[in-house]
Amino acid sequence: MRITKSLVMGLGVACLLLQSAQAETRITYKSAKTTSSYYQMGVQIAEALKAGSNGEMIVTLEESQGSVQNVMESAQRPGNYVFTTPPVLVKLAQGAKAMFENKGNPKFDDIRALFPIPSLTMHFVVREDSDIQTFADLEGKTILIGKGSFGAKEGAKYLGLFGLEGKVNLADVELDNAVPALKNRQIDGFVTAGSYPAPNVIEAAASTGIKILSLDDDQIALTKRTRLVIPAGTYAGIDEDIVTTSLPVVAHTTTSMDDETAYTMTKTYWAQKDSMGANAAWWNGVSGELLSNVEGKIHSGALKFYDESGVQVADSNR
Repeated sequence: MRITKSLVMGLGVACLLLQSAQAETRITYKSAKTTSSYYQMGVQIAEALKAGSNGEMIVTLEESQGSVQNVMESAQRPGNYVFTTPPVLVKLAQGAKAMFENKGNPKFDDIRALFPIPSLTMHFVVREDSDIQTFADLEGKTILIGKGSFGAKEGAKYLGLFGLEGKVNLADVELDNAVPALKNRQIDGFVTAGSYPAPNVIEAAASTGIKILSLDDDQIALTKRTRLVIPAGTYAGIDEDIVTTSLPVVAHTTTSMDDETAYTMTKTYWAQKDSMGANAAWWNGVSGELLSNVEGKIHSGALKFYDESGVQVADSNR
């Protein structure tokens, strides 16, 4: 057989392509609806993992209809399937409770946590020049809570828990119009849930001047949500810490992901977090302390990184 220069070059190119394909780790990241901030976070994570691994980690982002769907699919999806969900849904799935009743699957026990992402954080925003200082002062005021969203449902729930049901005028306005409605004095305040600092709250603070109500310990206990402190200075003109509630969100995978991939992905995520935070401030609220919200086990590959880094992990998560 005559070996030509072109044949040698062709074989060389083929070998390089094969090595490149073998070096790439492909990950599917199941996030949220494309209109959600969590889908945008998925885009940022995909870009950060690619940049932080010099192109060796390639993330394919998939739209989702919600966290329940993400958890359900974990029982069928092989390989490097990563999905976001509040940890409480993992606990419910593994116990076949609530929305997972009669839908139990032993593969739910294979779900493993990787790292926390920004939490859904409740904001009760009122005009700075209003006489509203506490939740009791909302009586007789006009408040916008929106419709259909997590924040709207939580806002309505909290008004009921705090004895304000039927005592607050609920504005029939979409949440997208909250800031101009506040500025034009059509409403006294609004309720929103988003990863802090939330864009609409930043806008309200800059254009109108606001206060954000804090919850006391008894109120937090009534909500059965996770306590979260928004640091002073997060929003313009607010110089005190804000005590509120949150719904933690964590990126999960399953035991189908090998330890090396889980380790590298977790290490790269944390290495890139500051860079992500420079472009989107909601990453700055994420720290290793949020691992305390994990329900169930952390992936052994991710756990290796946390142990190397000195991050405290509860025995129940090991």
